[in-house]
Amino acid sequence: MAKALPPLNWFRAFEASARRLSFTAAAEEIGMTQSAVSQQVKSLELRLGVPLFLRKARGLALTDDGRRLLPQVDSALQTLAGATDGYQSANARNLVTVSTSVSVLEWVIAPALAAFQKAHPDIALRFISAVWPDEFSRTQADVEIRFGSRVQAGASAILLGGDRLLALKGTHASDAFSTLPVIETVGISDGWQAWEKQEGVTITTTKTFVDSYGVALTLARNGAGVCLVNALLGQHAMQAGTVVKAHEGTIIANEGYYLSVMRDTPASQVFANWITELAAQS
Repeated sequence: MAKALPPLNWFRAFEASARRLSFTAAAEEIGMTQSAVSQQVKSLELRLGVPLFLRKARGLALTDDGRRLLPQVDSALQTLAGATDGYQSANARNLVTVSTSVSVLEWVIAPALAAFQKAHPDIALRFISAVWPDEFSRTQADVEIRFGSRVQAGASAILLGGDRLLALKGTHASDAFSTLPVIETVGISDGWQAWEKQEGVTITTTKTFVDSYGVALTLARNGAGVCLVNALLGQHAMQAGTVVKAHEGTIIANEGYYLSVMRDTPASQVFANWITELAAQS
């Protein structure tokens, strides 16, 4: 029986760490967390029975065993990369990686994606779900759609859709606003407390707490109450006929969805222009 090899990711973590002499730098390069890279290198060391690095306060240093292993691992990885280059399809050469929240993907992109594919059959899209800033920094995406404030997004980022929050309920929910349970999205600057203050209304019904506008909108669509969500998601859901306004009152949001083109290629610009126009319709 052939001897089982260590996982390929262990070798990738070792090679990147050896080249950068830093677990942190290696993690940023290969899209992993620093702790994961450190653990995978440690697993490889245990498997081989030798230390590959000297851990120092200011970084790493290769041991004699590490220096002996590195050229062989580097050669093997280059051989694998070369072996797969010939299988890259025309679509892969026009591949656009989009890092975005599930909320935008589900409520804005998904309903219109078939039209984009029909108009641009030569462009392939890969979507990566991300919420927190460190997740975006690890994805190495061509296009990012981040949720946050203008300061967090950066001056060059484009605000998608409006900057207001809408009160919405499911199309078939017949209850009056004052009797509907309230769905509260946590982790954002604005919410029902600000809405109550502006509208002069006191909410006395029970609350359900969720961690994203997309989930809040899904619950409202299914009759679980009234949600307060960003206009970008809310307007598209209203156009689809799945939700309606539960109240005419709206508030300005301090946070929104911002588009940034991280790699300026023809394909990424096509997608960026498309999503910008799609958002403008809301």
